[in-house]
Amino acid sequence: MIGSLARFCLICSVIILSGCDNELEKPKEKHAPTPSFQAKQVSYGDVANWGAGDYGLFLEAFSKTCDRLARKPLDANFGKDAGWGKVSQWLNICNTRPATSSSNTVKSWVEQNFIPFHVSSNQGKGDGLFTGYYEPELNGSRTQSDTYTVKLRSRPDDLVMVNLGDFREELRGQRIAGKVSEADQLIPYPDRASIESGALNYNGDAALLWVDNPVDAFFLEIQGSGVVTLDTGEEIRVGYAGQNGHVYTAIGKTLIEMGEIPRELVSLQTIRAWLEANPSRAITIMNSNKSYVFFQETGLDGAQGGEGVIVTPQASLAIDHGLYPYGLPIWVNANMDGLGDMKSFSQLMVGQDTGGAIKGAVRGDVFWGHGVRAEEIAGNMKAKGQMWLILPKFVTFDDIQSGELLK
Repeated sequence: MIGSLARFCLICSVIILSGCDNELEKPKEKHAPTPSFQAKQVSYGDVANWGAGDYGLFLEAFSKTCDRLARKPLDANFGKDAGWGKVSQWLNICNTRPATSSSNTVKSWVEQNFIPFHVSSNQGKGDGLFTGYYEPELNGSRTQSDTYTVKLRSRPDDLVMVNLGDFREELRGQRIAGKVSEADQLIPYPDRASIESGALNYNGDAALLWVDNPVDAFFLEIQGSGVVTLDTGEEIRVGYAGQNGHVYTAIGKTLIEMGEIPRELVSLQTIRAWLEANPSRAITIMNSNKSYVFFQETGLDGAQGGEGVIVTPQASLAIDHGLYPYGLPIWVNANMDGLGDMKSFSQLMVGQDTGGAIKGAVRGDVFWGHGVRAEEIAGNMKAKGQMWLILPKFVTFDDIQSGELLK
């Protein structure tokens, strides 16, 4: 595997860099970086619904980021851009955080150490979309039976995933996946339909677990992690271990285009209801999403986000990691439009996860935990709202305006 990966890296670099030789022979004209978002410094009085929400939940989530930072070199950058500050600077703030989770105490601490910046797109649009995600609950077994027939697959040995941003700055946030052929060429990995039809041949197409419902398994892939109650009574968590490199397609959009569900009624719940009511067509619809996710047992007591920490319900936010580093405090104010018992969602959160559909400056996915209520809210959440970066005082307005953070 080590040799194959080394060959792949060489192949990948050739693919990415091909056609650039002529450009390297002549000096390029320097241009100012194209902003990826705009950020305007404001006062806390200008932050919509500031003072609402549970600041104790924010402290719980932010403390996990602090614990992660404590394991990094002090002189490392907090994000890929130096303008976000050094790990040592963030740890200095971490070390002053309150010992109590009192909402008023945490709020005062934030106001003393951080400055709010209102975020908008590079077109100046301040409104964005906030959705929700959760941990699905499934029934499963370690062995196949008449009840447990649906395979959750472990990551194949020949799957290679690469962050293209490691090769080209302009490709930050983009990934590809595939496998190295016998001719030492990178080739695409099989899509969902091919995998489900037996295209893989590793360890007997190894099953991590068997579950009793193909729709549950499909939604587990979308969420990225979940809780499985085994037939022995044991409860385990499974999490993302890899993806086949094919672009994610939202089957809700497919069902809209087919005229099966009106656009205004599409939600996790209506999609699930359609799939379960149409079992003979469900496989075809699910296979229209060529993306396929592989899983592993996490051994953790909660869902792990992209930052590598356990995400906190209602305080961890999935962000566009191509724009923002993990660990940023972010204020979200979104109109829930009467979803459940909530008219709005106003909360100080931490960017601790990401996702394939989370793209854009004003875009976020709120983690709601697991259980019936979490599924109900997350599955229906399509809230318009705004967000503010709550940045330490050493991250200056000049850093942002100069483009240091907008490259």
